Amino acid sequence: MTGGIAVRAGVVPVLSAAVLWGTVGPAQLLAQARVDPVALGACRMLLGGAVLCALTVRPSGLRTLWGPGTRVWMLVSVGVTALFQGAFLQAVDRTGAAVTTAVAFGSVPAVSGLCARVLHRERPPAGWLAGTACATAGIALLALPGSGGRAEPGGVLLALAAGASFGVYIVAAKRLAAAGADPAAAAPASVFCAGLLVSPWLVGAPAGLGSTRGLVLVGWLALGTTALGYLLFTRGMTRISAATTGTLSLAEPLVAALLGVLLLGERLSGWSGAGMALLLGGLVAVALPDGRRVRPPAGVA
Repeated sequence: MTGGIAVRAGVVPVLSAAVLWGTVGPAQLLAQARVDPVALGACRMLLGGAVLCALTVRPSGLRTLWGPGTRVWMLVSVGVTALFQGAFLQAVDRTGAAVTTAVAFGSVPAVSGLCARVLHRERPPAGWLAGTACATAGIALLALPGSGGRAEPGGVLLALAAGASFGVYIVAAKRLAAAGADPAAAAPASVFCAGLLVSPWLVGAPAGLGSTRGLVLVGWLALGTTALGYLLFTRGMTRISAATTGTLSLAEPLVAALLGVLLLGERLSGWSGAGMALLLGGLVAVALPDGRRVRPPAGVA
């Protein structure tokens, strides 16, 4: 009973975070701010990370991030966070919101599940394989040519790099928590430090950031999708498996596809509609309690 409650308490915030993140690509295209994607990512991480740090980080929590068992995973977390932001926003700029989010997050369940299996010896929940297969098939249909997006090869490769980096981030964050790092400090510090890592782009490509459209876009991406999104994600991910977390993140391309239709005028073919149905079915399958007792990772209260 306790395990089932923990799973449900983890599913809702992770799914909510994925919905917020699903607005990133559509917002970027809708704003038409003509901002360099990497500079936009730097602003998003610096402002969003600073707000997260102010709201959640304590000095005692920061000290837990640089111990012998956490230092390497903290560096990994910062690196893949920076890679995700730069690759994802560039992919949106090159190949569209719906296709980018579909391709990126189609790779997340496989990466997070395999990493968790190898590093944690973590057994995926009963519905993970069926749910992931169903959702991944749906994403493949969404990414088909003629499904409402423009599948540009370079953009697709960037989207795959973004998805792989997010899958590694999920496992790195859980390793940090298991090693005694404060989860409330790990995510904000990762985001803010990743912003510092790519901040040179603000000097090299500042155009558009000071415009009204640019400021509104940065505000939404930093405060709505980053600060609030990471707060929800961090709260939920410690209560469910890495494999389940990765699969639930597939809500992001579903939201992006819907917003593409409603706000960006993208048309869904029959294949796209079938893909969205499969994706939703996968989310339902992985979110259902599997009846096994779920124990939180070591170091998590």
